[in-house]
Amino acid sequence: MASAALKPMPDEPAPAAPPAPIIVRKVIIAGGDGHHGGAWKVAYADFVTAMMAFFLLLWLLGSTTEEQRKGLADYFTPTLVKLREQSAGSDGMLGGSSLVDADNYPHAAGQTGTQAITIPRDTQGGPTEGGAPDAERRRAAIAKQIAEAMAERARLQRLVRQVRVVDTPEGIRIDLVDDADFSMFHLSSTVLTEDARELLGIIADAVAAQSGQLVVRGHTDALPWRADTSGGVAANNWSLSTGRAEATRQELLRSGLPERRFDRIEGVADRELLIRDNPADPRNRRMSILLLEGRTRSAAPNS
Repeated sequence: MASAALKPMPDEPAPAAPPAPIIVRKVIIAGGDGHHGGAWKVAYADFVTAMMAFFLLLWLLGSTTEEQRKGLADYFTPTLVKLREQSAGSDGMLGGSSLVDADNYPHAAGQTGTQAITIPRDTQGGPTEGGAPDAERRRAAIAKQIAEAMAERARLQRLVRQVRVVDTPEGIRIDLVDDADFSMFHLSSTVLTEDARELLGIIADAVAAQSGQLVVRGHTDALPWRADTSGGVAANNWSLSTGRAEATRQELLRSGLPERRFDRIEGVADRELLIRDNPADPRNRRMSILLLEGRTRSAAPNS
């Protein structure tokens, strides 16, 4: 019995260690009031971009001519919903509207003042005291007469977009513009086409009732005309533009305008491009008839 009491007992498993406690550490960064975030930078960048666009717009309006502003208005004209009904755009010979044009409100008399205290006397564009400027009325009258005369002739209705009547600092200018489907002159010549002769007859009737001297100016594109094969003076766009200006003047004479109405003719070749980005564009070929403002000449004995 003693030997049984002295018998060693088997090893018992040690008790399991208690689990380690979970420690959650909260780190709070105080101070700064959020100025280290990036949201304000985005807002500031948007503000700077908007201001840059605004000042760029002001610069463009101040550094462009009236004709260039009309071109910009034409570029952004709506084409699906509203096309030159009562707002911007220059569709056709009547030209487009710009920021300096007369207001086109349905109730202009009640919406726009006409007294000197409302509109300064020296302002340009928009209504002036006593009604629209005389030059604007003359331009509108000329454009309307040309449009009505062309509408009565079926063969000329398609050429409405080739005629542009615009105001310039010198006076009222009528541009007859070529394109891919229409040309005032036969190729590489000073011979007018039949459509151009008929169109010049309408122009002559429109300016006959208006006072002022006339300047006829010829324009070409930048394509070379032809090489000199005779050994003499080489023909070029300068001589071509001048010859076409004289041919236009002769046709206006045959249409009834007196010789004394013409102040001068000019040929400027491709130095005054209408489409500056593409000197070879056919629209650069055009004839300009300028009705000088306030310039008249008394009749000569032999005129």
